[in-house]
Amino acid sequence: MAAISGLIRVMEKAARKAGQRLRRDFGEVEHLQVSRKGPSDFVSKADQASERTLWDELRAARPGWGFVLEEGGVIEGEAGKPRWIIDPLDGTTNFLHGIPHFAISIAAQEPALDGKGPDGSGWGDVIAGIVYQPITDESFWAEKSQGAWLQNARLRVSARRHLDESLFATGTPFQGHGDFNQWQRIYHALGPQVAGIRRFGSAALDLAWVAAGRYEGFWESDLSPWDTAAGCLLVREAGGFVSDFRGRSLPVCDKEIIAGNDALHSRLHKIIAGALKA
Repeated sequence: MAAISGLIRVMEKAARKAGQRLRRDFGEVEHLQVSRKGPSDFVSKADQASERTLWDELRAARPGWGFVLEEGGVIEGEAGKPRWIIDPLDGTTNFLHGIPHFAISIAAQEPALDGKGPDGSGWGDVIAGIVYQPITDESFWAEKSQGAWLQNARLRVSARRHLDESLFATGTPFQGHGDFNQWQRIYHALGPQVAGIRRFGSAALDLAWVAAGRYEGFWESDLSPWDTAAGCLLVREAGGFVSDFRGRSLPVCDKEIIAGNDALHSRLHKIIAGALKA
């Protein structure tokens, strides 16, 4: 097992503290006060409390770092310091419906050395990430050049090489989000060739499960950085590949993302590209 760095310990401590609150609130989900922030996009008191816990813990541990928060937006840190990219509750709709499939996602991203970064944002590589599932107490974590891990067990992407024995994950468009026509074209091209396609409602966990070899691949569009930042690093450090639909390997792929093992990522990319050209 790789030595657990101070950075990972800080992230896991924060995730577990927020996770304790989420577990308690999940047990009383029917009593949560829920407000709408858009069609079919809910935010709960539990979501806000989790984000506040993560903010407090991480700010205390790494003063001066910036934040990209799902609920709180972008908070600039000190010049030259990394930033946190946080989803306090990925899978909010599952949570609110009593479905025990959701996670906390935390990533640390360093500033670009050239001040621009590959996507022009001014930010470079994700250097550490954690996806924590409070209900199962699974902690998927990775650090740049140190591999990907589930607790203290090394993760490797699936070794399957054939589409007809492979399982893929995706996120389907829903009211107000995503492109139904685009998704249907991809699904119709891929579905007949594979063993199955799953939609479980948490992109962060989908990517963690690709890293763990539970899925062979994943695709989705119209996501946000907090959905995928930690998961992108997990897949890469587990030996997989992550790109957008055009094949660009950005530090954080969110608007379009394809993830898979070394054999099937390129095939999935070709299928998606072909479906979108048709």
